Amino acid sequence: MLSISARNIARIRLLVQWLFLFWIIGIGIRFGLFIAAVEQGNPQPFFSRPAGVEGFLPIGALTSLKHWLVSGQIHPVHPAALVIFLAILLMSLLAKKSFCSWICPVGTLSEAVHKLGALLLGRNFKVWRPLDLLLQGIKYLVLFFFVKIILLDMPAFAVAAFLDTPYWAASDAKMLRFFTQISATTVTVLTVLTLLSLIYRNVWCRYLCPYGALLGIVSLLSPFKIRRNPQNCTDCRQCSQACPAGIAVHAKTTVVSPECTGCLTCVATCPHQEVLAMQPSFWKQSLPVWVFPTVALGLFMGSIGFGMVSGHWQTVLTVDDYRQLLPMLPYLSH
Repeated sequence: MLSISARNIARIRLLVQWLFLFWIIGIGIRFGLFIAAVEQGNPQPFFSRPAGVEGFLPIGALTSLKHWLVSGQIHPVHPAALVIFLAILLMSLLAKKSFCSWICPVGTLSEAVHKLGALLLGRNFKVWRPLDLLLQGIKYLVLFFFVKIILLDMPAFAVAAFLDTPYWAASDAKMLRFFTQISATTVTVLTVLTLLSLIYRNVWCRYLCPYGALLGIVSLLSPFKIRRNPQNCTDCRQCSQACPAGIAVHAKTTVVSPECTGCLTCVATCPHQEVLAMQPSFWKQSLPVWVFPTVALGLFMGSIGFGMVSGHWQTVLTVDDYRQLLPMLPYLSH
């Protein structure tokens, strides 16, 4: 019989996912109130600007990463974007692609949509395996495009110049406008992705997300991996059937895959004790199932906390800066 912790890990992950989702929604609402107050001319907005909103600027964070690597300095305009980006990379390096399955709001909503699809249709459908593998390559191509144009091709002086532009300074406000003044094209794309996700599991995450592609590559270096004890395994294959990434867990002694998100669904599904465990190779005895999410979430929150106490969290932009930038939004483009 499964231990209580293993049996309940799926519920615990779901709770963590939705708590982070509501937290992120709260950040978005608070930022919207801040921008509204600035537009109304309030000299001191009641709601301060939440630095966490910069987590919605992953491409800018990649640019900030290059600036930090070549100059040794964190650019002061949107420093939290880089801190959050580095926190997520550290999570992936040490604790698999756990950001995707425990924190990412898109991943949470994607899972909710596929569960709704299973409820409405009675099941989710699977893409033909050769086509599935081909489609997975799209997110790596998109990732390669951004890595090439920013990390490889963009000269250091151009990176610094971009980070000093009004466009980068106002990028958080432009991102807010993306959600509050959503275009018909965006609505159409989101509708198509949602409908596809009702039928096929995690369409965006599995095939299109370049962020997930990067984290998957980094996660290959993680010491934590799903490890199977063949001696106790009965080959029931319930782990493989439950795996959201479609990994044949039952056929592997160690799961080495960029698609593994560390969701622990296979561990929770396994009907036998001491068959599956998420643990480092150097730890021979099975770890309690709660250890991995504790490490993953601790890495994320600890990294954010370090960014705060080290003075690399709040932007140098003032309310007056935003008051000057907001009228420029319609004219700021790449």
